[in-house]
Amino acid sequence: MSRDVFIYDAVRAPRGKGKAGAPLSHVLPHELVGQLIDELDRRHGVVRDEVERFTLSCVGQTGAQGGHIGLVSKLQASLNDSAVVHTINNYCVGGLTAIGNSALAIQAGAVDLALAGGVEMMSHVPFGGDKAAFFSDHAVAEELSYAPPGIGADFLAHTNDVPREKLDEWALRSHRLAAAAWDEGRYDGWVVPVVDRDGVELTARDETIAVLTAEKLAELPPVFAGMAGGAFDAMLERERPGTGPIDHRHTIAHCPPIADGASVVLLGSAEAGERYGLTPLARLAELVEAGGDPVAQLTAGVKAMDRVLDRGGWSMGDMDVVEYMEAFAVVPALFERRDDVDLDRVNVNGGHLAMGHPMGATGAILVTATVAEMQRTGAARGLTVAHGGAGVGVAAVLERV
Repeated sequence: MSRDVFIYDAVRAPRGKGKAGAPLSHVLPHELVGQLIDELDRRHGVVRDEVERFTLSCVGQTGAQGGHIGLVSKLQASLNDSAVVHTINNYCVGGLTAIGNSALAIQAGAVDLALAGGVEMMSHVPFGGDKAAFFSDHAVAEELSYAPPGIGADFLAHTNDVPREKLDEWALRSHRLAAAAWDEGRYDGWVVPVVDRDGVELTARDETIAVLTAEKLAELPPVFAGMAGGAFDAMLERERPGTGPIDHRHTIAHCPPIADGASVVLLGSAEAGERYGLTPLARLAELVEAGGDPVAQLTAGVKAMDRVLDRGGWSMGDMDVVEYMEAFAVVPALFERRDDVDLDRVNVNGGHLAMGHPMGATGAILVTATVAEMQRTGAARGLTVAHGGAGVGVAAVLERV
C-alpha cells in the first residue's frame, strides 16, 4: 500500500550567526525547535495532540545537541506521549532525509500525521564538536580518503576549471537576492521570530546577509590553502593521480556562513488532512537519496537530482521553482554550467552563501523555501536539492495541490 504524502505547513527559524554571544546563542537547540512546533500548533491546533512521529536531523549530536535531541525537543514542545521520535544524522542533507523517512511511514500507512526537520546550533556545538576520529585524527581521515568539505569544494573548482570570478558572481547573487527577499517581505509567515524564556524577541531576520562588492571579494585570500600542512592536498593527489596540486580558489565569501537554525515541516496523509481540517500546500511527488564519491564530494546531490527527475519523467524545464543548496560557490556554479538552467527559477530569494548553513537543518530549510516560493508564485512544481560532505545527497520534487 502506498499513499500520497502532503506538506501541510513548514516553518523555520531565522538563521543566526553561529558564534557565542550572537542572539540565538542565548537559546538551546531543543528550545529553538520547540518554538517552531509551538507555532505549528498555534496555527493548526492538532500538532501537539495528534502527531504520531517526529524525525529530527542534527549533525553535532553532543553537548547541547546530545541526549537524543529529537526526544528532548519533543519534551520541550509537549508533544503527546505516544509520538515516536527519531534523531538522525546524515550530514548536511539530513533535514531532507528526515522528511523522507517520515514520508515513508505515511506512505506505508504506519502513521497519518508527522513532523520532520532539523536543527543545528553551531554557537553551541561547532563543526566536529563530537571529536569523531573521522574529523580529528588525520591518520584515520587519510585511511578513509576523507577531506573536509572545503577542500572538496576547491578540488571541484580546480578539476572543473571554475574561475574565481564565477565563484564571486554566485556569492554576490546570493547576498543580493536574500536582502531583496527580506526587504520585500517574502519570508513573512515562513520564518518564526525567536524569543528568549521571558518572551523577549532575540531575532526575526537572517543575520549573515552582507553588502558585498566585486572589489571587496577580489581582495579576499583563499581560505583552505595549507590545511593540515597540505596533507589533505597530498591525499587527494594520491587518490586522483594527475590532478596536480590543487589551485585553492574558495574564499570565506564563497562558503556558507556558520549558522544557528532550525526548520520543521508538518506532513500527513490525505486522510489526516480531512480528519483535522488541514489544507495541503504541496504534495511530495518524489524523493530520492544518493551516495556519491567521497573524494569528489558535494556531487551526490546531482546524482539524486538526476534520479528524481528520471523517476518522474521530468526535465529541468518542468521545474518552476528550484532550491539548489549553495554548499560552496562551486556547487551552484557547476549546476549552472551543466544543466543550462534558467536562473530566474533558481534560489530566487537567496541561498546558503548569504543566509548560512545550520547543517542538520539545511534540508528542511530548503523544503520550506521551496514551498514558500511555490505559494508566492503559484508554481506548479518545485525541486529541492541538497549535497553533503563525504558523498551524500538528496533531491525531492513537490507539486502544488
